[in-house]
Amino acid sequence: MRRVFLMLYFQLFVLTGNSQIQKGVIKDSIGSPIENAYIINTTSQSHAHSNEFGSFSIDKTKNGDILSVSALGCKKKSFTVSSDNFEIVLEDDIYKLEQVVIQSKLSAMNVISKIDLQTSPVNSSQEILRKVPGLFIGQHAGGGKAEQMFLRGFDIDHGTDIAISVDGMPVNMVSHAHGQGYADLHFVIPDIIEKIDFGKGTYYANKGDFATAGYVAFQTKEKIDRSYISLEAGQFNTSKMVGVFNLLENKKNQYAYLATEYILTDGPFDSPQNFNRINLFGKYSSIFSDGSRLSFSGSQFTSKWDASGQIPQRLIDNGSISRFGAVDNTEGGNTSRTNINVAYTKKIDENTFVKNTFFYSKYQFELYSNFTFFLNDPINGDQIRQKESRDLYGFNSEWNKKKQ
Repeated sequence: MRRVFLMLYFQLFVLTGNSQIQKGVIKDSIGSPIENAYIINTTSQSHAHSNEFGSFSIDKTKNGDILSVSALGCKKKSFTVSSDNFEIVLEDDIYKLEQVVIQSKLSAMNVISKIDLQTSPVNSSQEILRKVPGLFIGQHAGGGKAEQMFLRGFDIDHGTDIAISVDGMPVNMVSHAHGQGYADLHFVIPDIIEKIDFGKGTYYANKGDFATAGYVAFQTKEKIDRSYISLEAGQFNTSKMVGVFNLLENKKNQYAYLATEYILTDGPFDSPQNFNRINLFGKYSSIFSDGSRLSFSGSQFTSKWDASGQIPQRLIDNGSISRFGAVDNTEGGNTSRTNINVAYTKKIDENTFVKNTFFYSKYQFELYSNFTFFLNDPINGDQIRQKESRDLYGFNSEWNKKKQ
């Protein structure tokens, strides 16, 4: 009987040792956590993925086992387990196709869209929406308005049926003068977008009422690698300047940067568009010892433009105007938005965290349109004005727990 108990104890000891759970953190060369890194035990073949804090837990792993760690944009690394809690630092590398792992637990298309964003530059933040598969946009009545969007067979106008957010702050406007759900994304500078999360269909209760056809959530960068200024010029008196400046180069776990964008263009129309847009964005982020994060961001956006508006086909046919002409070239408008956003993410354990977001926006909008020219008022014309002036503020708290 004693021998039987000894054998059972030995087997239990072996099984416990083989099923031991190890915990660790994966970071990049400057100390930032790496999300969705793939970790596999080369002996037991157990595997895990890091969460947004870079943390992971892997079972059937004991001291002396070798872990193979890989992540998009990082060099693959082998690591020998020597303690119950450890930190793995990965070096930066170019993106490689073989690093893309498609699994039900990961949003593979979101990862691919991130790569596409970094390799295919865009001229405005609204164009980033084209990175979402199946989403199409079109601009009309001047470049200062939010683009019209189409998704999954929906004509979702300027955002009526798609929920758009930036760092947890909603972009859509409720009961907007130009249309319910109006979502002007031009206050975001494309160079500071880090991640695009999206989903299609009315399957996301946490995304709110506007997610009738889907949602798109943008996340801005916490840090930048280098400061730079870029200048561009093109046809139709078009010029663009972008400046991104790192403000805390030598601070570990603290990041701050400032970004600005200035665009001018007359557009291809006979009547100059006189379009200009100014963007200013600043962000400070801090990562605490337990992996929790705190960030403050603020932005200011101002845009003005003239628009040629719609034109009747009969005037083009009889030669009165060209297809780029205008009947009422005093259409157009101006808009501005000032944002303040505070986000605090508290790590509870390797699989649980709480995220709190507070935002405030001061929004202005004024648009002049003329759809019927001189039909109703032959003397002064039928031009109308749509005007908005509102303050938006809100708080959102999320409890997130990842299933094992």
